[in-house]
This record gives sequence, C-alpha cells and structure tokens, in this order.
Amino acid sequence: MTAPYTLENTISHWIGGEIYRDSGGRTQDVFNPATGAVARKVELASVQTVQKAIAAARQAFPAWASTPAIRRARVLDKYLQLLIEHRDALAAIITQEHGKVFSDAQGEVTRGIEIVEFACGAPQLLKGDYTEQVSTDIDNWTVRQPLGVVAGITPFNFPCMVPMWMFPVALACGNTFILKPSERDPSASLFLATLLKEAGLPDGVFNVVQGDKLAVDTLLEDPEVRAVSFVGSTPIAQYIYERGAANGKRVQALGGAKNHMVVMPDANLDTTVDGLIGAAYGSAGERCMAISVAVLIGDIGDKVVERLEQRAKALVIGDGMKPDSEMGPVITADALKRIEGYIAVGVEQGAKLVVDGRDLKVPGNEGGFFVGGTLFDHVTPDMTIYQEEIFGPVLVCVRCASLDEAIELVNNHAFGNGVSLYTSDGHAAREFGRRIQVGMVGINVPIPVPMAWHGFGGWKKSLFGDMHAYGEEGVRFYTKQKSIMQRWPQTIAAGAEFSMPVAK
Repeated sequence: MTAPYTLENTISHWIGGEIYRDSGGRTQDVFNPATGAVARKVELASVQTVQKAIAAARQAFPAWASTPAIRRARVLDKYLQLLIEHRDALAAIITQEHGKVFSDAQGEVTRGIEIVEFACGAPQLLKGDYTEQVSTDIDNWTVRQPLGVVAGITPFNFPCMVPMWMFPVALACGNTFILKPSERDPSASLFLATLLKEAGLPDGVFNVVQGDKLAVDTLLEDPEVRAVSFVGSTPIAQYIYERGAANGKRVQALGGAKNHMVVMPDANLDTTVDGLIGAAYGSAGERCMAISVAVLIGDIGDKVVERLEQRAKALVIGDGMKPDSEMGPVITADALKRIEGYIAVGVEQGAKLVVDGRDLKVPGNEGGFFVGGTLFDHVTPDMTIYQEEIFGPVLVCVRCASLDEAIELVNNHAFGNGVSLYTSDGHAAREFGRRIQVGMVGINVPIPVPMAWHGFGGWKKSLFGDMHAYGEEGVRFYTKQKSIMQRWPQTIAAGAEFSMPVAK
C-alpha cells in the first residue's frame, strides 16, 4: 500500500492518473487560517491544462462506461476502505487549510464516506424497468447509461464532503470526472485522487484541475463536458447554470442560503439553545446549512437570547487542531473583513448587537483569521444582515408573534435551502413541514442534511437546475434514460404500417 498523500509546497493537478505540473506559471497562495501565514502555493490551470484533463477523461470514458457496474462498485468499495483507513490524515489536511476544528473535519470525511457507501450499490441503482408484452409480441425496457465526461466545481467550506457528493455517484454510473476544487484549500483533492488510484480506478477516469474562473469557464464551454455540478454562492451558481445551459450542458448548481430556526414557545429551552449554538457557530458559520436566523415566537424569545449570549461569550475559539477548540478561524483575511463589515452594517441599521465578535485575537495565533461568535437581536426583515448570506459566525434573532407569521417570514425570503422548527407540538410540526417553502426541513433537528440515499438541495435561489445532489436524484443527473422496444422478425406482420403504433 502506498503512503498517504503528504502536503506539498506547490499543489498541482491530477491528470491521467498522475500529478501534472502546469507550465503556465500562475499560482495563488494557500493560507493556514489559524496563523494567517502562507502555507503553500497552488497552481492555477491554463486553458491547455484543463483541455488536457478533458482529453484524458474522454479517452478513458469508453472502457469505463463498458465496465460492468459490479466491477465499478468493487473499485468504489476498495476506495471506501482506504478512506476509512486514512480518515484522520485527510481530516488533518482539511483543518490545516480550511481552519475548521479537527472533530468537525472528521465528521466531514465521514459524511463523504457515506456517499461512497451509497454509490457502491451501483448494480441496484442502475437497474432499469422491464415490461413484457406491452403490445402483441413486443417487450419494452429502460436502461440508464452514463453521460460521458462530467465536471464538479466545489467550494472551500467542504473540500472533501462536497466533491464526494458528486464524483462517487458519477463514477458508479460509468462517467469520467473532472474535479475543480476551491483554490483556497486544494490539497484534499489530490489526497482523494491518490486513494482512487490505489483502489484500482483506471487512469483518466478521475482528474483534478486546480484553478480559478479561467478553469471554470473552460469546463463550461468545452463541448466534451456533458454535465456540470456546482456548489457555492448564488451569484456564481446562477452564472454557472446559465452559461452551462447555454452551451447545452446538464447543470446542477446549488447556491446560497439563509437558514432559519423557528422556535415555538413550547420548545425545550436547553435543546433549542444547544441546537442553535452548534448550528450557528460550528465551522465558524461557514456551512451552507448553518442556522443564521433564529425566529423566536412569543415569550420564549428573551430566554433564548439570554442563554445564547452566555454560550456565545463562552465559546472556545482557537487553532482547530487543539482538542479543546470549539470554533476555528474563517478561511481568509478577506472573509474576515467581509464578516466584520456585515456586523458593522447591522449596528448601523439599528439591530441590537448582543455579542460582538470583531477584533478577536487568539493568544499564540494573533495573525489568524479569527472572528468571535456574534449575536444580534431585534433584527427586522428589511435589514441587510437578515437578507444576505454572511457565511460567518453571526446569528441574528427575529421576533414573531405566531407560527403563521414565522412561516410567512421564511417563505418570503429569497433563499430556500434549509429550515428547522423546534417545538413539542406535533400539529405545529405537521403544519410547518407541509407549508414551508424550503428544500430541507428539520423538526427538532438543527442541521437537516439528508443522508446519502435521500439527496441534498434547496428551493428558490438556493438551487438552479432540476435535480438535487446525490441519492437517487444524483443517479438520474449523471445518467440518461434509454427506452428499448423489441419485436422479432418472425412475429412481424407483413406490410407497412402508417398509423401511430398503439397497444394491441
């Protein structure tokens, strides 16, 4: 067995089953967010490098598509075992480049592993339907076949899990894959690639191109790329959807979020506050499923805010590799500046700043990109901090008088990614689940991320395209259905038929 992938001073590409160095000379710094220091550099792919990856994937496609699904599943099963074996090494790389605490990074890898477990069921997932005797002496069946070369463009906040929402399912279906990971934390992508090779994946079936907008646009424009999956902010998701669709590609683009937690007066106070603290401040709020709005109904509001204030001030913030850290830094200095700018806007617009996380300095990590858990109360729907995705550890509290008012508030928001309701009332929960216009709903569950076999995706401006990620919808996204009707010559009646065929 080969040694686990180790971090390099310059992170390159993975094309045709090996590291590929781009001669273009464009690079970008990769930081350690906990220290603020440049840890390494990443090459930014030229058009020629992206085209080389596309060519490698195109060349590998016919043989991989013809490989029986059970044999593809065996490669993924071997990959699954390697991921389990190297989970902590992969999690450590994520923490070093993203900043999230190590236990959170371990959880990210585990959620990615679950998608691989799902994809190992390829023989079952790809079964078609068969109907005998649909008409006299005619049988009809359907098959699902791969698209060809497909691509995934993934964000910085989950450098392992989000790519694994995509490529295990795509590979299981017989496609070849090109991953364009975030240039802010790119090393995990090469770790994943080396383990796939060790698992026996043929060269060229999985490729990685590091890069920026140039790489993205090349993937969107090249006619050999049949489908593109994306997860990130809404403006970029809309751009990728529109440009990819204009070029005839199938596109699945998951955008931004402003996830609410609605708290009923009968909710368990301890459970509610525990859920809010973890969902708002976990991973420094850099999750598309983070709860960033608490909708407090009735008398419980003051009690919840009082508890949240105590807990937000007590958060243990520091280097994610330290065992006692509950929250690490944000990804870059620019992200820190943006988040602190939103906090200032919230104050200017009249929201009550209960806990201010700005200007935080962590002893021993004074150069790190740290912002403390921030809490606003009495936020109104017209405020910027309510309308826009902050993507940082900022929780805003909105007061409502009733469940109906809370449902209307959530439904009127432009985003519809995730939402939660905390209550002890089954009828309220049923009404909420039925009437809320959001793609993923939790009842007394703070972060309702669906399991691997259910599929992930929001509504409204949180999703561009028709199909959600992974699960059975992922299988449909990465395949095209073919319907075959069959009749044998000796049963064919003599003479031409000019009328529309009908069941007989």
